[in-house]
Amino acid sequence: MSVPRVLVVDDEADLRELLEITLIKMGLDVDSAATLAEARAHLARTEFALVLTDMRLPDGLGLELVREVCAAYKNTPIAVVTAFGSADNAVVALKAGAFDYVSKPVALDQLRIMVQSALRLNVPAAGQAASAGQPASRLKGTSAVIQALRAQIARLARSMAPIAITGESGSGKELAAREIHAQSSRAGKPFVAVNCGAIPEALMEAEFFGYRKGAFTGAADERDGFFQAANGGTLMLDEVADLPLAMQVKLLRAIQERRVRKIGATTEEPVDVRIISATHKNLAQCVEQGSFRQDLFYRLNVIELCLPPLRERLDDLGPLTDAILERLGTFEHKVVLGPGVLEALRGYSFPGNVRELENILERALAFADDGVIEVGDLALKGAKMVEAVVPLPSPAPGFAQQLAATEAAAFGLDGAQSLPDGGAATPPAPVPAPAVGAAPGAAVAVASGGATMALPHLDALPANLPEYLNQIERDIIQRALAQTQYNRTQAAQLLGISFRQLRYQMQKLNIQEPEA
Repeated sequence: MSVPRVLVVDDEADLRELLEITLIKMGLDVDSAATLAEARAHLARTEFALVLTDMRLPDGLGLELVREVCAAYKNTPIAVVTAFGSADNAVVALKAGAFDYVSKPVALDQLRIMVQSALRLNVPAAGQAASAGQPASRLKGTSAVIQALRAQIARLARSMAPIAITGESGSGKELAAREIHAQSSRAGKPFVAVNCGAIPEALMEAEFFGYRKGAFTGAADERDGFFQAANGGTLMLDEVADLPLAMQVKLLRAIQERRVRKIGATTEEPVDVRIISATHKNLAQCVEQGSFRQDLFYRLNVIELCLPPLRERLDDLGPLTDAILERLGTFEHKVVLGPGVLEALRGYSFPGNVRELENILERALAFADDGVIEVGDLALKGAKMVEAVVPLPSPAPGFAQQLAATEAAAFGLDGAQSLPDGGAATPPAPVPAPAVGAAPGAAVAVASGGATMALPHLDALPANLPEYLNQIERDIIQRALAQTQYNRTQAAQLLGISFRQLRYQMQKLNIQEPEA
């Protein structure tokens, strides 16, 4: 097995010699160059496992070499050495395709970590080439959009540059972050995901950086923070826009210096983490509004990865649905879709994206009979239901129709409605306006399914609408159960709903069968 060879490009003889000695002690072969021209000559005749270049050279900028290596030697990672405090130069180099950077004066421990990460970069690629096939992706789908996203993730995985993932809620930002980590040289190290909006502000510093024993009241033991837990791996800052400004300052320093200080400690300790941030908010707009620091935004947003909403990749509904149903089912009982269900899903806009698709299918399964999800079980709000494909039967007036009519008459609702629990309700007939001079709380007669039902008097609107509607459901179900001597099958038939839906409603409303 050949020894990896590294090219060091720097015009400072002392620094170049220090880098050479350090790399040779790591068991590597080293070539050196003092100018861009010498570096190009080395690259033309030798294959390198890593190129390490200074940003300022006598005959040009190291940034030129970064672009050339990324374009002509795609399998060779290149890192840059930046002057102390030149964070902007580091970001520019990362945006140009640099694998990573180290700052002057060069900290040898950080240099070794960076070199080891670069050398590991080619190990997964070699392993994949020898294997029979690529590992399964967490991002399901076959559409052109998702295939382009996978290709972009494969390129980003070969870098250490911070990545900002943007996209609507529920579009799979954490899945994308995990995919980047899994394809990177850090795959064998921890992946730590942190919801920045879920941490109390008073605990943020302790949670991120850890604390020493006795640092404050209650600190009975020493504890690592998120940075230490993710050391060597990837730290995902989810909902990063929710970080308070005071914490943004401390986070910026930790990212720039790659060192953290525990609460109660007197010294900093180095950490090696790749930062991936995510938010559904517009960070640039947050910067303009003053709620997010521009310098932190600049450091996090080196590379932006935008996830498409589900409505822009509806071709992936089939594979996504299959994956979700496989998870929801069991070995003995598989979950399947009835006729027209996939077409009905295609007519929905999915404001909650893939997460909403999961919720819709999970809720539909609660109403489905024998593990077969029908169109009526979906309860899609505002969807363009494909009734021409599978016309829904019109059941006799029952529980669902009564409740929908009650909502429409009492609260001025119109159009297709959904039950509070997510069950489907037949669209109520137009509600006639009360007669001229009628009292505001007068009862209204509503025709539904050929029958006329009297609705309750309301002298005033309820203070708590969900609880009011729950009480109506509870009363109707209890009356049906009492009428059938608590025979649930007969009660469900009486109310025009399935046995499974009745059981679900009883559990939700805490309706218990009386003891004998």
